[in-house]
Amino acid sequence: MNHALTAAVAGFGTGLSLIVAIGAQNAFVLRQGVRRDAVLAVVGICALSDALLIALGVGGVGAVVVAWPGALRAVGIVGGAFLLCYGALAARRVLKPGTGLRAEGEAAGSRRRAVLTCLALTWLNPHVYLDTVFLLGSLAADRGPLRWTFGLGAALASLCWFAALGFGARLLGRFLARPGAWRVLDGLVAVTMLVLGATLIAGA
Repeated sequence: MNHALTAAVAGFGTGLSLIVAIGAQNAFVLRQGVRRDAVLAVVGICALSDALLIALGVGGVGAVVVAWPGALRAVGIVGGAFLLCYGALAARRVLKPGTGLRAEGEAAGSRRRAVLTCLALTWLNPHVYLDTVFLLGSLAADRGPLRWTFGLGAALASLCWFAALGFGARLLGRFLARPGAWRVLDGLVAVTMLVLGATLIAGA
């Protein structure tokens, strides 16, 4: 029992360390949480996607991912282009506040757009395959028969993080009531997306 708990805690800590860093996915979840737009759907997609990727890694698919560098490069180029486009739209909202968060949230199809964007940010990032599938899978393999317990801990960390980020973002409501605060948030999103998009394309 103690060994299982240790493996689960180790998986939780490892999973948390990999997803807490500021990235495109986290920036998007934060933005949706602040807007209170499709938060449950976005958090669910992120958590379930991570759980699936972790399961693939624990199941030994990591070696297959590394064996297909061409596929990872293609994902990097497509994902980088997507991030650049999304970052450009966020930058446009900074320069033209009339196209900001609240106006966009009222548009038809906002929920579907949020879901599709979340799926793209999650699955078009080649680093998610290297970190979640390969790295976590390799660390889980070291746990032997407790590798699935380790993976369960990592999946739980993902769920806790995205739920806290998405549903906790509404606490920023008072801050965002200030003039220009929405532009600051969109500026952060724009910089994050543009930098990561350029990095993905340059490294592809």
